[in-house]
Amino acid sequence: MEYRTHKGFNLSEIGVGCYSLAGVYGKKDVKKFKKMLNCAYELGVNFFDTAEGYGDAETILGETVKPYREQIYIATKVGIKEGVKPNLSSSYIRKACDKSLERLQTDYIDLYQVHFDDPTTPVEETVKALEDLAAEGKILKYGVGHLPADRVKAYCRTGNVFSLLMELSAVARHSQKHLLPLCKEYGVGGIAFSTTGRGLLTGKYNDPSFEPGDLRNMDPLFQRENFQSGLRIVDKFAELGKDYEKTPVQVAIAWVLSQPGIICALVGPSTIPHLEENLGGSGWSLSPEHHEELEALFKKEDEWLKKEQLSSVRYILSHKLPQEFSNAFADLVYVLETAMLLELVEEKEILPVFYELFGLQKTQDSTKLVTIQKKLNNILTDL
Repeated sequence: MEYRTHKGFNLSEIGVGCYSLAGVYGKKDVKKFKKMLNCAYELGVNFFDTAEGYGDAETILGETVKPYREQIYIATKVGIKEGVKPNLSSSYIRKACDKSLERLQTDYIDLYQVHFDDPTTPVEETVKALEDLAAEGKILKYGVGHLPADRVKAYCRTGNVFSLLMELSAVARHSQKHLLPLCKEYGVGGIAFSTTGRGLLTGKYNDPSFEPGDLRNMDPLFQRENFQSGLRIVDKFAELGKDYEKTPVQVAIAWVLSQPGIICALVGPSTIPHLEENLGGSGWSLSPEHHEELEALFKKEDEWLKKEQLSSVRYILSHKLPQEFSNAFADLVYVLETAMLLELVEEKEILPVFYELFGLQKTQDSTKLVTIQKKLNNILTDL
């Protein structure tokens, strides 16, 4: 395992995330997961990432790493435990931190991260709460994640931000343009998540269908033209991997680690074989020629994707939604994420619709999905 140093932390190039314990990719075997965490530590991983909103993940991680707590870095997140809308108020952050410390069975959190944006709370209030926690020794560093670029800048200008958590993979390259440059500008470290494209870049999924409850059933990355493009990129990674005796997913992780500003690439294995393969993405690099080949491919895919994505958005908004709630829901999620990705609308304008849509998951009221479709038509009038 190779390591990267940033502001006093010497992090393993690859870190292990615990998002899967939230059940988003189907039910996980906790015993096997704990064995995987211990194996990761034995193989040199020293960065483990979780969140208050990941079900029992903090508790499971805390129990597992207790024997070697002082030899690792624990990162967790705050702001989206209760309800759909994030809460980054000072009072919430302080209470949430104490609860996370208790669940993690530790006296301090190495890296405490803003999980999602809370536009109702001033950045200054959130930063003050984080700075106070640092002064008290409850946290050592703090970072931000899942934020639009303008909010990242606001945090970096206001406080001493350690890291910027961002989605980054060969099939989700938006952060390359909008967030990675901020790492250099403000001296923060980039922590990449979903580096394997939520499993797409393993090359093991030729059919985008998963067990009920799996988040990927509604993930735009596994829908329509996005999935088709992803499969072509997997094929290219398989081709390049032959020259290095690496698997497609190992090439995918190495590509993420080659991006300037990245201090750690998170992976989300739940078994030891899965972990061992992922760790093979560390300690080597692609040649300049292969990087050029990939950039040429990405440019070609981006041009094709933009055209096809616009076509798909227009179709979804102009046709009757599928009768099955889950299918209609997935279509509207696709529209929301694609509209933000293509910068067809400002995030602050469409976020209320996003919250309204995800609030329907419990009731599964299909009539309200039609109302949301109409709202999106009104917002995206220039398509």
